[in-house]
Amino acid sequence: MSGAPVEVEPGLYDIPAEQYHADPIPGGSLSSTGARKLATECPAKFKHWLDNPQPHTKALDLGTAAHKLVLDDGPELVLVDAPRWDTDSIKAEVAAIRAAGDIPLKLHELDQVHAMATALRANEEAAALLEPGSGLAEMSAFWEDHGVWRRCRFDWLRDDGQIVDYKTARSCRREDLEKAFNEHGYHQQQGWYEDGGEALGVADPERPMQFVVQEKDPPYLVVVTTCDPMARGIGRHLNDVALNTYAICRDRGEWPGYLPNPMISLPAWVERQYA
Repeated sequence: MSGAPVEVEPGLYDIPAEQYHADPIPGGSLSSTGARKLATECPAKFKHWLDNPQPHTKALDLGTAAHKLVLDDGPELVLVDAPRWDTDSIKAEVAAIRAAGDIPLKLHELDQVHAMATALRANEEAAALLEPGSGLAEMSAFWEDHGVWRRCRFDWLRDDGQIVDYKTARSCRREDLEKAFNEHGYHQQQGWYEDGGEALGVADPERPMQFVVQEKDPPYLVVVTTCDPMARGIGRHLNDVALNTYAICRDRGEWPGYLPNPMISLPAWVERQYA
């Protein structure tokens, strides 16, 4: 299908990223990013994040630019070849580029993302997963789950039912990836996306979602990986917590802050040290 859902129907839609992030579901839906926030932060902070879209950041721009070149889908990359971006004329040029839905980049940034895309294509495993013509890029999925509308946006949905997500990272060392996956909730994302693919019948449940992770510094190394069974189990539990919290808060129209903390304990590792 293409176009926004006029009448709410579960399905896969080819819609712009801006429309997806604005949430086209009447009454609202819960995204993977929202679920990760609800599972780790109080409902009040989630609601504030929901009602206050975050501004562009340089890291987000570079990540989106890399996605554009790797997946051949997304906003246009526009070179702003000026030594300074703090003059009124350049600020106006950058603002106009953003208003058109494109991404302004400095020359070294444009060179960087092109070099990243070249390095990724040189990695046989990653290149095979993201082979042009083997799937669809940036497809938006919407489905209902016990009265809650859920949504996700697949980076790459292969024709063989494999879900692939492309990430950029500071480091692809195993220890650093473990920390990043926990910090950013990628184990939750995997379960969320797999749920969407299975609910809509567009993903093979026997094929775990694959992450293609690439470092942002030369030589732009690439790792292809997936969450192990323990990580997936923890992610699904956290997703259940988020779904239940979202349903209760939405139905009550209340988004509470932190629970009362009349006493504070020290971290468990400190207590074990002094036990």
